[in-house]
Amino acid sequence: MNKKKKVLVLCTGNSCRSIMAEALLNAKMAECLDAQSSGVKASGKVNPIAQKLLEDEGLWREEYHSKVIEEVIETAFDLVVTVCDHAHETCPMFPNATKTLHMNFLDPSGKEEKEYEKTLRLIEKNLLREIKKELCPHV
Repeated sequence: MNKKKKVLVLCTGNSCRSIMAEALLNAKMAECLDAQSSGVKASGKVNPIAQKLLEDEGLWREEYHSKVIEEVIETAFDLVVTVCDHAHETCPMFPNATKTLHMNFLDPSGKEEKEYEKTLRLIEKNLLREIKKELCPHV
């Protein structure tokens, strides 16, 4: 059996979109990959509405937290995904990453709860499909 691929989801604050993507990837593609998330300017806290949505969907894990990039920069990732334009533009070079992918998702922070769910569904539909093609075509 192949070893699991390592994926990093990168955003600016690592409080909402990247945490959602990390949770979805770990829940829906666990047989193929391990996902982490980080922020180029990590906020240090998870957006409470995003966390509640992930909890309600059964996707939340206690180990999820907002991480600064220095916590993960040395990890050998198979794929680094940026989920916001700012992170894409300011993404540091990952010495051990083999591929990068950019997909911009609008930040629901400060908006109504239904916007968080829309963002979660878009990440699930679009990002998971791309990562499956990139890393897990046989899953």
